[in-house]
Amino acid sequence: MVGLCLLSINDYANAGGQLEEPLVDSVRTALSSAVANNAPPIPEFSDTESRLKYLRWRGEMSARLTKKKPEWHVRQEFLQTVWYEAKRAGLDVALVMGLVQVESNFRKYAVSSVGARGYMQVMPFWVRVLAEGDAARADAGKLFHMQTNLRFGCVILRHYLDREKGDLFLALGRYNGSRGKAPYPNAVLGAKRQWDFTPA
Repeated sequence: MVGLCLLSINDYANAGGQLEEPLVDSVRTALSSAVANNAPPIPEFSDTESRLKYLRWRGEMSARLTKKKPEWHVRQEFLQTVWYEAKRAGLDVALVMGLVQVESNFRKYAVSSVGARGYMQVMPFWVRVLAEGDAARADAGKLFHMQTNLRFGCVILRHYLDREKGDLFLALGRYNGSRGKAPYPNAVLGAKRQWDFTPA
């Protein structure tokens, strides 16, 4: 919570926020389960080539992210967590990086004018909705925790993608609360191109 006291006017994000919608019990349960596992983001690989591909990706992304996150160990932890949570949710890692860039410009303590928080600008109502009556888990302050924020953001985007039957344009609009309007999806897809990676 110390970070909240350090927010300046420049730390506020300009992004919109997800809209609270009623969820059927099965969807709420599935989303709650998807965010409940607090295991650390330790990548696992089926073979050496997959591990080397990840290490090359992390090295390249680290170089690209240096201006936003100058401390090496902070960059490494962030990239490992983004990679882990994106893969866990079945999302393109470059898409998640582009979304983080547009939503918060890689600022951990970013807060939007509508109250969305953290890297992926998650609306606090999600914590309440997915806590399933557990008051300890319903603390919206947890959205400033890196892995929690990235986990929620990736699970929510996956939910919207499934809801929109794989239509990325509509899913991104729903994530931002601007479904059907082009500026936000176009901004995220434009930012995504900066984080695309083709291994040598």
